[in-house]
Formats: sequence, C-alpha cells, structure tokens
Amino acid sequence: LLVNLLCIPPIMGIATAKKAVTALDATKMLDPRWLKPDSIETEWVISVLDETIAKLEMSCLVPPILASLDRFSALLGPEITKNLTEHQKLASKMEHLLASPEEEDAVRAEERRVSLCLLEQQLKSSVRNILRLLLANPSICKALKCEAGTREPPAEAFIKAFREFRNFMLERLLTNPTKEEEMVRFMEDVSLRIKKNTETVTASRAELLAAICSEKDNMIKGLKKSMQDLAENCKTDILQVKWEGEKQQKEELQASRAKCASLQQDIQQLRAQLKKLVLQHRASELALRKRKCRAETEILNWVQKYDADMAEKQAEYEEVHAAYTKEKAELSVLMEKHALLLQEYSQIEEERRIRQEKKKKALEELATMTLAATRIQAFWRGYLIRSTFKSKKKKKGKGKGKGKDTKAKK
Repeated sequence: LLVNLLCIPPIMGIATAKKAVTALDATKMLDPRWLKPDSIETEWVISVLDETIAKLEMSCLVPPILASLDRFSALLGPEITKNLTEHQKLASKMEHLLASPEEEDAVRAEERRVSLCLLEQQLKSSVRNILRLLLANPSICKALKCEAGTREPPAEAFIKAFREFRNFMLERLLTNPTKEEEMVRFMEDVSLRIKKNTETVTASRAELLAAICSEKDNMIKGLKKSMQDLAENCKTDILQVKWEGEKQQKEELQASRAKCASLQQDIQQLRAQLKKLVLQHRASELALRKRKCRAETEILNWVQKYDADMAEKQAEYEEVHAAYTKEKAELSVLMEKHALLLQEYSQIEEERRIRQEKKKKALEELATMTLAATRIQAFWRGYLIRSTFKSKKKKKGKGKGKGKDTKAKK
C-alpha cells in the first residue's frame, strides 16, 4: 500500500507542488474529508507513521538518558533502568569491538564479524524493548521530553523531515483519485500559462535591451505598451484561474454539503436504532439488576449464616480447647506421679525379686539339707540295723559253741 501511494506522478516539479499546496489550502479547509481519515487503511498508515515518529523521538532521548542514568533511575523505575544498563553494556562492547584493530587472520576476522552481527542484533532487540517499555508509560515519556533537553540537530532535522513526509502521505491518502487527476490537470494548465508568461516577459526584456541601443524612445514605448498588454493578459489569466478555482471550490462545497446531508440522515437513523437498543437494554439491565440484588441478598444471608456457624464453632472450639488444656495439665501431673510410682514400683519389684531369689536359695539349701539329713538318717538307721544284726549273730554263735563243748565233755 505504501509503495502504491508513494508512486507520485512526476509531472509537477517541487515549486509547482508547493504552489498547488498553497492553492488547495482554502479547498481543504472547506472540504470535510480533509479533516480526518475516511478509511481504516488510511488510519492504519497514519497510526504507523505517528508511532514511528514517537519511537524516533524517544530513541533520540536514549543517549542523554544513558549519560545521566543515575539522575533518571528514580523516574524510570527498576525494569527500564535494568534494560538501559544492559543496552549501555552492549553499546560499550560494540564500541570496543569497532575500536579494536582488524585482524589479519581470516578465522579471527570471521569471529569478529560474527560477534559484531550478534551484538548488532542484541542492540536492536534492546532498543525495541526499551522503546516498548517507554511508550507503555506516557507520563514517563512526557517527563523525559521535558527533562532530557534538546535533541541534536541531525536528529531534529530527520524527525522534522519525517513529520513532513507524514503530512504529505496524509494528503496523498485523503485525496480522491478523480479529484487528484483534475487538480493535476488544473495545475498543469496553470504552470503552462505561467511558463508562457515568463517566456514572454523574458523575450520582451531581451527585445527591450536590444532595442535600447538602436531605437531607444520608440522601442521603449512599444515595449512598455507590450508589457502593459502582457500585464493585462496576466491579470486576465489570473482572474480566469481564480474564477475556475472558485467554481471548483463551489462544486466541491456542494458535494460536501450533499455528503453531510446523507451523513446526517445516517446519524438520525443510527440515533433511532440507538434509542431502541437503549430501551431494550434497559429492560434487560433491570432484570439483571434484580437478579444481582437477589444474588447479593442470598450471598449476604449465606455470609451471615457462615459467620454465625463459625462463631458457634469458635466458641465450641474454645471450650474444647480449654478442657483440653485442663486435661493436658492434669495429664502432666498424672504423668509425673506415674513416673514416681513407676520408679517406686521398679524398686519394689527389684526388692521382691531379691527376696524371691533369697527365698528360692534358702529353699534350695533347705531341700539340700533335708535330703542330706534324710540320707544320713537312712544311713544311720541302716548302720544301726546292721550293727544290731551283727550283735545278734555273735550271740547265736557263742551259744552254739558252748553246747558242743558240754557234749564233748560228757
């Protein structure tokens, strides 16, 4: 679209174009289509150009901001300050690489070229990020424009030329092709007439200078008369041009008035549609408001019920917590008593175990002594019985010997 729009017909020169612009000023003021863009594409193109101008203005402020970054850090904020610091580091690296002498080695020269390309891409990305962050905060941009000072003359000239280009593009976009062709033809006719008049004046002056030498008085009179005729002809041409311009202006004014009338009718129709839609939307809004009111009432009731339940639960919790604290204190006292009783029980059990061991040992000794006494008594009884039997045997033996002796004697 921009390429097609920039294809300006090379018929008019620069001076002619300037004259055409001045001649069209009155027409533009009366034609409403010159007041604002009449298509979405035109608005897009103009918005892109305006955004580019804003970015150019902010990019020209980056060097003075970097020179006084400590002074602007409080205004910019941490994120923009961080991006500006990184951009300053990248710029320092780029300056260092550009200041370093060129390497004769092909490998090092290629590495240097690759590093420069990477740094260039990083610098472009850094500038885009900085502009995005600055343009997202219009207040910061306005404050920076006030505090950063004037821009450098080359940058100011470039921005001024870009603004002129934007205005020229707006004029080109807002000009109807048919009107543009008529205007071009009209300006061609005017330029041709001016050219002819200029040539005539030049020729007359040359004839006047040539005639001064030979026929001063007569030639001067004739030339003066021709110049007067030429001036009258020029005035006639100028009046004709003005009349044609006024005629064209009236035609365009009538067209604009007709267009305004049609637009006024469209506005009335749209207002009627708007009124109808407002009435419909008011009814739906009233229903939605009632629904919202019911919902808010229900929510309020639920919140109150929730608060009451929570207060009841909180009171119950506090009671349970108080009982728990009391029982915990009693439990700690009982645990202390239990520890003491457990210690005493352990001592009693130990004493009982010692007594049982002593008792068991005494019973074992008693059983051993009883067994020994039983065995001793049995042995003693056996001994007594054996000794009794032996004494009886001896007595029987003695009685038998005495009987045999008596029988022998007899």
